[in-house]
Formats: sequence, structure tokens, C-alpha cells
Amino acid sequence: MDYNKAIEILYNQAPMFQNVGKKAYKTGLETTHELDEIFQHPHRRFRTIHVAGTNGKGSCSHLLSAVLQKAGYKVGLYTSPHLKDFRERIRINGEMISEEAVCEFVELAQPIIGELQPSFFEITTAMAFRYFAMQEVDVAVIEVGLGGRLDCTNIINPEISIITNISIDHTDLLGATLPEIAREKAGVIKSGCPAVIGERQPEVAQVFIDKAEEVGAPLYFASDEMADAELPECEMKGYYQDKNRRTVLTAIRELRKQGKFDISDEAVVEGFAQVCRLTGIMGRWQLISENPRIICDTGHNEAGIKFVVNQLLHEKYTNLRIIIGMVSDKKIDKVLELLPKNAIYYFTKAQIPRALNENDLQKQGAEYGLRGDVYPTIKQSFEQAKIDYEEGDLIFVGGSNFTVAEIL
Repeated sequence: MDYNKAIEILYNQAPMFQNVGKKAYKTGLETTHELDEIFQHPHRRFRTIHVAGTNGKGSCSHLLSAVLQKAGYKVGLYTSPHLKDFRERIRINGEMISEEAVCEFVELAQPIIGELQPSFFEITTAMAFRYFAMQEVDVAVIEVGLGGRLDCTNIINPEISIITNISIDHTDLLGATLPEIAREKAGVIKSGCPAVIGERQPEVAQVFIDKAEEVGAPLYFASDEMADAELPECEMKGYYQDKNRRTVLTAIRELRKQGKFDISDEAVVEGFAQVCRLTGIMGRWQLISENPRIICDTGHNEAGIKFVVNQLLHEKYTNLRIIIGMVSDKKIDKVLELLPKNAIYYFTKAQIPRALNENDLQKQGAEYGLRGDVYPTIKQSFEQAKIDYEEGDLIFVGGSNFTVAEIL
């Protein structure tokens, strides 16, 4: 089996949430446990760190991976979604899983896929856990796919659980209010396992306190614990990374307390400073080009766009040109309301079924004072923005992971 065939099987036989949204989401952990049994519980053969949250969980996962790498550990990293290549989801010390390993797993799992009909994320999680076990990693940083309580990564017994923050997102699956969403994400808090919450948010703090007391888990709010901490320089830019840095520093402190990890201050400083080079993370306030000046960011929900807009306020430019594409299965009113009115917009859509039609996006944007032209593809919008660019301008690309992925 060649790699293209293997990817085709994964995408077509196990529909991907990244492409089709809610139709690809399965509730319950029954299939996950069946897969875990079939592959002989691979996650039990290495230590794990579990990372959940609405925004920042990808950044925190990569920061932790980078620090642990610099501390001398062989580190697995499982994240989602990917931007350019499926293999970005499964890495060891920054190196993507090989095409051969993907093919080998899919060939082995194809009869199982036909029998159990797992979701794309369920079968991909099984692939990651088996690969990490076979490669004998010391520890794996595991990012939750969606929610927490019923996410298929939630069969692990981690050394520490992290929940970065809570914001309104995936309301059709996780709940319509912040406390409802928090209760789903609190499902990763386990008995005797320290839990780090990135932000003490008044609306949801008690949800985490109650869950921690219920299961007997030590609980720490990073925004309290590291409020005055000196933060190491980070290769990922953006003011919003301050919260992620505090979260990771709190987690590292607790890992040190356990006595199971030897993490020096030097490893922390070097891991933060080299996180992109060590892990391959992309799309976090990433400078694509200096001339023309082009920056992209994957922030796509209300909280994520707040961070983006705040960052834009600190940028200097003559004209702000925003290439934006969004998905059709989310409420975007709150996002559009936040976006700057003084920008020139290039409304477009990614080449996925979930993409919101560019004309519909333009129409909805106009209701919030956003003005610009429509482009049927991201490539066309990108080329036009570069043609329109004048010295001193800034081109920003965002609105969804998929928009950023096509630009990259």
C-alpha cells in the first residue's frame, strides 16, 4: 500500500471532523476501548501528559514537548488538526511519523476500520498510541481533540492534566454555556493526578474546583500561581502566548515535584526559545514574509479572534489587508463583530466541504461594517492581496485553520 492510498482510506472510510464537521463526531468511548484492546493498550507503555482547553492547547502541547526534548527525553507529540500534512499530528522529538509507518498501520487496521467504523480521530489516536509505544518514547504529550470527557484520548492516565481555558466553541457538541463546556473539559481531571488550569475564569472556576474535589486531584490555576513569574522568551510570537507560558511553567513545576522528570531551568529556557524549530509548530502569529509583510494565525473562535485583534493593535501599518475564510457550521457573529472595521477584506473560502461560501461571508461581514471583495479560492485572494500591497501595509491571513493551511 502506498502513502496516498493509505491517506485516502483514512479520509474516506473514517470521515474527518476537520473536513465535514459534526457528521464525523462520535460520542462515547466504546469504539476507543475496543481499538485499545485490539492493539494491546499501547498507551500504558509510556508516560503521558494530557492537554485540553478551547484555545492555546496546541501551543502548550508544543511548548511542553520542546522543554522535555531539551531535558533529554524522547517525546511523542499528538496534536490536531494538521495544516499541511497529515503526519504533523504524530511526531517524536519534532520528527513526523514516516509515510511507511502510516502505510503499515493502515494496512493492518483496514479490516478493523471496516468492522468497527471508527471515526477518523479514533483510528488516528490508535495509530499515534501504537507508534509511540513501538518507538519506545519516554513520554507523550497528548492534545485533546474535542472536549475532554468523551474525547478518545481520555483513556490515558497522565502524569498531569492541563486545561488551558474555556471559551464558546463547538456549542452543538459541548454545550451552549461556559459552565457546560467546562464540565466536558473537566472530564480529563483524574484521581490523584495534578490538574493545571490556565486561567481562573469566574464563570467556570468552581466547575474545576468541584471536579478536583470529587476525584481527589490537586488543582492549580496558572494565572494565580505564575502571576508575577518572569517568563522566558518564546519563539512563538503574540502577546496571547503569555498565558500559555504561565500554564506550561506551572505544569513543569508540578512535574518536577513528582520526581519523575529531571527538567533543568536551562531546558525550559531553550525549549521556549526553540519551540518552533524543535516541534515544527506553525500558524501561531507566524511571519510568512517580510516584504510584503504577511502574518497568519489560526485563531478562529471568539476568544482566539480577541487575541488576534489585540495583537493587530500593536502592529504598525499603513493599510491592513485581511484575507479571511471561515467554516459554515459555527456561529460567527461574535467573531465578525470583533474584527477591525478599518481593514480591507478579501473574503474567500477553503477547499473543504465545511467552508462557508465567500459571498455569504461577505454578506454577513457587511452587517458588521466589514468591506471587501470576494474570491472563490484562497489562492486567488492571496495573489490579489499581494498585488494590492503597498509599502507599509500588513497582510493578515486567518479566520480558520483551513485558510491558514492553504496559505502555508
